[in-house]
Amino acid sequence: MKSSDVTGEDTPDDEKEVLVPEDFPHDPFPTTLTGTQPKVAAREVDGRYVVGLTEEERRGRYLMCIDLVEQLTDYTERKRIERHDLTLTKLLDEVDVGIRRKGWELGKVEFDWIMSRLRSHFL
Repeated sequence: MKSSDVTGEDTPDDEKEVLVPEDFPHDPFPTTLTGTQPKVAAREVDGRYVVGLTEEERRGRYLMCIDLVEQLTDYTERKRIERHDLTLTKLLDEVDVGIRRKGWELGKVEFDWIMSRLRSHFL
């Protein structure tokens, strides 16, 4: 997957029309700033300060995550046939642990969202 797929840059017009569900995370990497004064973790994007993801970044991350859900659905179907020794719940637990160990650049809330989608497909 290209970095532009994640950031939303150079996105074809049909991808710009993708509606991101409201339950998809807005900020997969929440920032905590230390100190006694209240602080806001923001960054400058196109002359504006932004907290969390821009809509284009969020759309790109959604497309990436929904693609992973589709791939993991196929993977889980295959493993379900191969691993008769595991209950479906146990298999999904193993998939959950496995994807979090992959080193993919996803936030905890994105992993949670992916697994929620995967579990709702099978359970």
